[in-house]
Amino acid sequence: MRQALALPEVGGPYLRSGQVAEQAGVNPQTLRYYERRGLIAEPARSPGGHRAYPPEIVTLLRVIKAAQRLGFTLDEVAELIDTGRRGHPTPDLRARAQAKISEVDERIADLTTIRSALTAVVSAGCASLTNCTCPDCPLPFADLADGHDASPLESTPEEN
Repeated sequence: MRQALALPEVGGPYLRSGQVAEQAGVNPQTLRYYERRGLIAEPARSPGGHRAYPPEIVTLLRVIKAAQRLGFTLDEVAELIDTGRRGHPTPDLRARAQAKISEVDERIADLTTIRSALTAVVSAGCASLTNCTCPDCPLPFADLADGHDASPLESTPEEN
């Protein structure tokens, strides 16, 4: 790993885009995207025109990526970073984390339902979405695939 270079014109040690990207585990295009989104400040430039990032930007990028892994969108991350930059604590992170927990619980419930349905398909021995021949097909749309209405209550008068 290369060391940060000292650049008096920039005001101390700096890292170039490739170094930041490598250390933070992102690609250089991500840096420019985050700059446009306002997640990270536009860096100073070296005399040669290269972006000159302060070393602490690596930590900020790791925080952004960790927040994304926790399920926060980039808009939410930007708002949380902005709140933190104001220098005074707010209950915002806690409230947002609680809301995210609710979202995760909903997704877990949805995934549990999907898993149960897939387990039933495997157990029943279904071989086709459109032409299933297993006797107790758990697929709710198996009749629809044959052009039959699954519910007699919803049939048209011509079908009765």
